[in-house]
Amino acid sequence: MIVPSIDLMGGRAVQLEGGETLRIDAGDPRPKAAEFSRVGELAVIDLDAARGEGDNRRLVEDLVSAYPCRVGGGIRDYETAVRLLDAGARKVILGTAARPDLLSRLPRDRVIAALDARNGEVVVEGWRTRTGASVADRIRELAPYVGGFLVTTVEREGRMAGADLAAAADVVRIARECREDLRITWAGGVTSAEEVAELDRLGADAQVGMALYSGRLSLAEAFTAPLASDRPDGLWPVVVCDEAGIALGLVWGDRESVAESLKRGRGVYRSRTRGLWEKGASSGNTQDLVRIEVDCDRDALRYVVRQNGGGFCHLGTRTCFGPDQGLGALDRTIRGRQESSPPGSYTHRLFTEPGLLSAKIREEAAELAEAEGPVRAAEEAADLVYFALVKLRAEGASLADVERILDRRALKVVRRPGNAKPAFQEEGGTRWTGIH
Repeated sequence: MIVPSIDLMGGRAVQLEGGETLRIDAGDPRPKAAEFSRVGELAVIDLDAARGEGDNRRLVEDLVSAYPCRVGGGIRDYETAVRLLDAGARKVILGTAARPDLLSRLPRDRVIAALDARNGEVVVEGWRTRTGASVADRIRELAPYVGGFLVTTVEREGRMAGADLAAAADVVRIARECREDLRITWAGGVTSAEEVAELDRLGADAQVGMALYSGRLSLAEAFTAPLASDRPDGLWPVVVCDEAGIALGLVWGDRESVAESLKRGRGVYRSRTRGLWEKGASSGNTQDLVRIEVDCDRDALRYVVRQNGGGFCHLGTRTCFGPDQGLGALDRTIRGRQESSPPGSYTHRLFTEPGLLSAKIREEAAELAEAEGPVRAAEEAADLVYFALVKLRAEGASLADVERILDRRALKVVRRPGNAKPAFQEEGGTRWTGIH
């Protein structure tokens, strides 16, 4: 699949030819990150840090906290790698510092070793220093310590001269001989959808920058290149889900509908009878597109959307499989009541009476802490969750925000001990004593 690249210099997204000559200055990288993240992980490369000419640390941390990113450039020690992983980076990319002594201290599945090669020889320090080692040598040396490799053909990078597919096939073969689960990401010269598709067939991802920024290759073309269909009309089944992964319904898509979805940031699909259609264009039940995912067989899509209005189904329910339920349903119900609850109702009181909501949260937390047995614990937890969701809505947050934070925290490498504060336990013991 495609991995869109965002290369940073001086706080701006840029594209260089051969790692040296500036060809495109795309300005603020955030709009590109928002667009590119709709098709999966981004590669964020801090060129300044890689060259030892400053860094874009704060910007990188902003990007990894908001979007799924693999991050590289100037990561030369354990502390920097862990800081980025704990900030939310899905993976870190190490080049010059990719040595067994450092890599062995990091979680293997979240580390990529960058092998930048000029005419087959690995180069480091911003592609300026030759090492004398071949790509194959480095793969065999580092395979036990990493989850994958980013291989860049420097002589083709930024020149849109086409990917060296024969070399990519050799690298994938060597990596699989070392370990079957090693994933290769190929960069340098990738220009066409056909090259993206062929790299995917070989078992490699395509990291693309210049072709996307210049308009030579569209994001939709690159993303859909590996997809196939066994239907006469060439359509792909599309499972539409909300941010919690709840299936809203099944529709159909093609390259044009994907292109329009990415362009508009909305759920756009292909009707087998009515042609191209945007969900909610007439009903008002629109969808904000979060991302599009491809299944393992490359013949189906999943749209993750933020569903607005009454729901997805034409029958007026949130899903085509029945009414809304679960925590998401409760969260949406509370939001509706916040906007329309009549004066004097309990929900209205919770949102308007100073101190009532805080008191109920403290009360329910204390009761849950003292609960015994599965039934009582579940009942008290349900009470606390309800008031916690009201608090979220009162502060302008939602359950989806909480889920994103939990997902990001799950990526942390270094964790705090998690001891209770002194006010919440007896001295020398661990019994919870209530909230005061």
